[in-house]
Amino acid sequence: MSEQKCQEEYIRRIHKVQDYIQHHLGRSLSIEELASTAGFSKYHFSRIFQGMLHEPLAHYVNRIRMENALFLLAHRADKNMTDIAYELGYTDSAVFSRAFKNYYGVSPREYRKEYSKNCKESFLLSEYNKNTAKKEWTDDLFPVKGKITIVNLEEKQVAYVRHTGTYETLAKEYVNLLQMLFAYAKKQQLLVEDQNLLLAMYHDNPEFGEKSQFRTSLCLTVPENIQVQEDGILGRMKLEGGLYVVGHFQIQREQYSDAWNYMYQEWLTGSGYVPRNSYPFEVYCNDPHASESHIHEVDIYVPIEPILL
Repeated sequence: MSEQKCQEEYIRRIHKVQDYIQHHLGRSLSIEELASTAGFSKYHFSRIFQGMLHEPLAHYVNRIRMENALFLLAHRADKNMTDIAYELGYTDSAVFSRAFKNYYGVSPREYRKEYSKNCKESFLLSEYNKNTAKKEWTDDLFPVKGKITIVNLEEKQVAYVRHTGTYETLAKEYVNLLQMLFAYAKKQQLLVEDQNLLLAMYHDNPEFGEKSQFRTSLCLTVPENIQVQEDGILGRMKLEGGLYVVGHFQIQREQYSDAWNYMYQEWLTGSGYVPRNSYPFEVYCNDPHASESHIHEVDIYVPIEPILL
């Protein structure tokens, strides 16, 4: 195996572990379990993980849990401390509270209280695909409005290439990533007429995560009867099914953050729903360069569930 192929295989295995951790935060994740998922010896896995991501395994798992905790405390008032503790794999609320305070310097109850007091200033930080400076509060908070539908989505198989880093670096590398995705999909004969949706999946909440660690996957849906061969560049995962609100937008390139803000602030807050702890994503419905107006037709999917009162 060439050096490049070997590196690609290591990347593929680390991506698998990252996805596994995200989907199993409610469990106590042992080194044996994670090493097995990656296909590495448990005696060497921690060093390999840290070498690839420049972050110790235990720190990574704890950071992902803490970032999810911020989201739940801020946006899921229907969940108490015990609910959040169990959802994130802690044995009880006391253990969760100690871990949270050790990480952030305040208790989860204090954070929730302060967030609720100051949410007007911080809510608009949910800016996925952010390529403009944060907007100040103005009379016209939502210059972009979309048509809203609610769908129950079936689970889908997707092939993906992944970017880790800020949204600014993502914007610079976007075209190359897209070309890579289609080249590998074509090589594996994954492209089927009218059956491949192009989408971007955002694995980290930009309101709470570390910018340099944001994970974004550019994906193509692939029919279930076609096997995706993972090779370190191209990965395979499941797009989670369930209830989603879909915002249908026709926008210019610089208006993506406005569209996301419309979804999270204007629609969601009065909808009777709350965000479900899963990944949001964008589905790209046209080629904006095919017309003089350069309009982007995009559907934004946000996972939701009814508010429990």
